[in-house]
Amino acid sequence: MHVFATGGTGTLGTPVVAELLAHGHTVLALARSDASAAALEAAGAETLRGSLEDLDSLREGARRTDGVVHLAFGRDYSSPESLARGVAEETAALQALGAEMQGTDRPIVAASGTPWVAGRAAVETDPPPTDGVVGERGRAVLALLGLDGVRASAVRMPRTAHANGEGGFAGLLTEAARRTGIAGYPGDGAQRWPAVHARDAAALFRLALESAPAGTSWHAVAEEGVAVRDIAEVVGRRLDLPVQSVAEGTFGPFGAIFALDQPARSEITRATLGWAPTHPGLLEDLENLTP
Repeated sequence: MHVFATGGTGTLGTPVVAELLAHGHTVLALARSDASAAALEAAGAETLRGSLEDLDSLREGARRTDGVVHLAFGRDYSSPESLARGVAEETAALQALGAEMQGTDRPIVAASGTPWVAGRAAVETDPPPTDGVVGERGRAVLALLGLDGVRASAVRMPRTAHANGEGGFAGLLTEAARRTGIAGYPGDGAQRWPAVHARDAAALFRLALESAPAGTSWHAVAEEGVAVRDIAEVVGRRLDLPVQSVAEGTFGPFGAIFALDQPARSEITRATLGWAPTHPGLLEDLENLTP
């Protein structure tokens, strides 16, 4: 299959492109910059210059290929306004990709997020949140999954997709530790975040692209929930920083989300698609952090 990929140079996108190429697919990857284009071409992908807000480029990429893997999302999380802009940008991108593919029966796999459910771990049949800024992302993915004539599916990512100690919520916690000089956690740190190694998540994106039925959601969850205090303890030890509870505001617009207990499970995904994560867990991977 010739696959159009967005976000192909990030913590998740890099192994997704490698996974697709390793399993006989070819890749046309969206490249915002010369550096991104060079990295993608070195990996063996063809590139299409453009950005997530360039909807004509997205339509062209979808038109030229047999399927789409959408991973790109803005990286400016400095304020609620910047986060909202990133969500709005992704919503427009999903609408453009879906409209271009409608009626073709081709597959598109979109990255989403695991929901949180009070009192238990979230599962694949739970609906995504549809309220607030994060809820707009849930609404956009639901709209994509509801399109006729498209084999659309969503891979819901846990709070941390990690590689070499970087990525996801744990990566943001590490960035805050470097910035403030404290390996902090909100509240008592007992809240749990699900996690997955980026290379394991990449395998699930490929499986979904190849075989997931239309309108389905899957969980890229290797670990149901890792206590945030345990994450902070490893970060503090690796960076030689004190570990303590800090105000939610330390984590910017994610503060309230960081404070939630939000475990998730993936039994349906494993049984149905044959996904079997094999790479190191989050705490082990965080041992790769360098001061």
